[in-house]
Amino acid sequence: MREELIQKIKKAGVVGAGGAGFPTHVKVNSKARTVLVNGAECEPLLRVDQQLMAGQAPKVVMGLELVMSVTGAKEGIISLKHKYHDAISALEKEISGKPIRIHILDDFYPAGDEHVTVYESTGRLVPQGSIPLKVDCVVHNVETLLNIVDAVADQPVTDTYLTITGEVNQPLTLRLPIGTSISEALAIAGYHDSEGMQVIEGGPMMGKIVADLHQPITKTTKGLIVLPREHPLLRLKTLPADKVLRQSRASCVQCRFCTDLCPRYLLGHRLEPHKIMRMVNYGQGQEETMKMAFACSECGVCEQYACIMGLSPRAVNALLKKELTRLGIKPSPSPADQAVDPLQPHRKIPVKRLISRLALQDYDRNAPLQEKDYPIDRVAIKLCQHVGAPSVPIVKAGQRVKKGDPIASPPAKGLGSYLHASIDGVVQEITDSILISAREGSETQPWNPSV
Repeated sequence: MREELIQKIKKAGVVGAGGAGFPTHVKVNSKARTVLVNGAECEPLLRVDQQLMAGQAPKVVMGLELVMSVTGAKEGIISLKHKYHDAISALEKEISGKPIRIHILDDFYPAGDEHVTVYESTGRLVPQGSIPLKVDCVVHNVETLLNIVDAVADQPVTDTYLTITGEVNQPLTLRLPIGTSISEALAIAGYHDSEGMQVIEGGPMMGKIVADLHQPITKTTKGLIVLPREHPLLRLKTLPADKVLRQSRASCVQCRFCTDLCPRYLLGHRLEPHKIMRMVNYGQGQEETMKMAFACSECGVCEQYACIMGLSPRAVNALLKKELTRLGIKPSPSPADQAVDPLQPHRKIPVKRLISRLALQDYDRNAPLQEKDYPIDRVAIKLCQHVGAPSVPIVKAGQRVKKGDPIASPPAKGLGSYLHASIDGVVQEITDSILISAREGSETQPWNPSV
């Protein structure tokens, strides 16, 4: 039964819906004492998980119970913020009499950082550079649990939920076929004119600026935020690497606020951004200082909140990680004496204050969930939208497929995920994506799952 559930999750193409897209069948194929649901949704402006927990609480709990049964966990924890009143009320009814509890988090950033969530919810400290399983814990995103329930019913992952907000007529949260173009998603929210605007995919802190609005959404897309091109949030996100380093050398005053407010430093990780900045700026330091960059989660606290000079230790760390990896230098072992800083409880970043610092007050609006099907007739499904190697196409151009048909499989060796058609249509082209169109006018071949 356990192996059958794991295979169903694998065949359905379930990956972590709220992060980098780690294949879920690998994560659940382990033994753990606790399964933790990360419902913190700590990025400002995003509204997916809180609404799914409120509207689909029975299914969320069912998914949690399935993962508990597969991993042998004796305890389930749903970790979410105190402000999600509707979700808390709905979930409390569903967990009555079950070995599941709700853990209420304060409204701080980054409450959804896996290491932070585990510590806040269980008191266990995930070692630097390690994963929650090291402390007998498995963590899943809310939408991932919904996809697990569907997988057990032989329904593959074909859609994703995301919030569309910012300079749009109608902020909303919706479900769209994977592979829908970003421009088409934005049009549903009443956004058509991109003149003078830029779009962030993800949240305002860790999200990336979209270079091409024709690119598709993926299994991990959780938000699209439209902002004026001159918005201050975008400045550091668009700085070229040489300018990041030049500004750091010219302006860093070694105040150490970047270190004192760093969430990973406060959990005892060997990461002191001010020392890295000193080393980069003045040539003071050594390899061990440079290797601190590996511990950076790139949450953006140092960049968007802590630095009084408007610099980006986050970007410096990201550059260092790439260079160290290129040179074959590996991270240092996790510190044997890792311990939480006594000031950690007092140095959490309040989300309301963060929103104000980011100049996003005008965009902190409701984005109600609309559970309906939108008429999408063209999708481009990326072969790599998960941690691991790109999926291998199992269809050919000209083939007709139906929504839910498998179109790509994991590589024979290595980590990967299945992909499925997200609409009915014809495979038009295969490059680094599989393009499917529902429009007429293409030569077709009958669907043959053995191809």
